[in-house]
Amino acid sequence: MARRPTRPTRNSSAARPTAAPRASRDASPCLCGLPASYGECCGRFHATTTAAAPTAERLMRSRYSAFAVGNEPYLLSSWHPATRPTRVDLDPAMRWAGLEILATTEGSAFHTTGTVTFRARYTRRGEEGALHERSRFERHEGAWVYVDGTFVE
Repeated sequence: MARRPTRPTRNSSAARPTAAPRASRDASPCLCGLPASYGECCGRFHATTTAAAPTAERLMRSRYSAFAVGNEPYLLSSWHPATRPTRVDLDPAMRWAGLEILATTEGSAFHTTGTVTFRARYTRRGEEGALHERSRFERHEGAWVYVDGTFVE
């Protein structure tokens, strides 16, 4: 997911400690909206470097869940090296409330690129909002990675 202007920049000059991932809630429903537990769905991608998302959409879902649980290491490792920031400044006031996949193009096991258009709902300091983005994904060294995204208004 790209960054909203109201959130801190991804390369903020102020030194802050890296946020530790929130409790995984392995048996809880997955945050990405698929009908599986977090541990069986996105949590397995977050927990290991050997499990890789099989499609661009699954990577998008796992990145959404990583934002929701505050898993900066996973976000960075699933970002294309050419566009990856040095760190992700996660906003502790941001509470992700739901993900809706609106469209996908390519991004399957048979493709090298893909896009996912989504709407992610959130609450920040009591204000509800939504991030509507078209994200680009590519295969890098055999694994799907996030390249960049454009906001859709």
